Amino acid sequence: MIRGRVWKFGDDVDTDVIIPAKYLRSVDQSVWPKHVLEGIDPAFSSKVKPGDIIVAGKNFGCGSSREQAALAIKWAGIAAVVAESFARIFFRNAINNGLPLIEAKGISGMVEEGEMIEIDLDRGIVKTPRGDVKSAPLPPFLQEILRSGGLVEYYKLQSKLNQG
Repeated sequence: MIRGRVWKFGDDVDTDVIIPAKYLRSVDQSVWPKHVLEGIDPAFSSKVKPGDIIVAGKNFGCGSSREQAALAIKWAGIAAVVAESFARIFFRNAINNGLPLIEAKGISGMVEEGEMIEIDLDRGIVKTPRGDVKSAPLPPFLQEILRSGGLVEYYKLQSKLNQG
């Protein structure tokens, strides 16, 4: 179960506003979370707290295929992203990097910024102050990747299990 405070965004949040390209040149990856979502809210990184949750509209993560967008969100301490829909490449980049996502139709109208919500990834349920939003749960394989901390960690664990 993931419980956190909501940061609400609209439709078509693209990877250029999640992490602007000018910060991708830095070899210091700690720069990314300091600038996450500054294209929409320049002060976002100073307000977000570990465990917070992003709730968004349709097509979250559209734009380029940069995996740094998912990493910037994760490294900023965001516990999960709930959206009406995700760009497919962002969705896979997020799962591969251990950032939980849930696609929940109707979520935008069920929460306001600052409210607390709970996400049950196993059952595909988002509990909001206005009621539950049901979604198809992530397939067990994707849930295993998330529990492992991402695809690389999943394969390291599988390698150890296969050797032992």
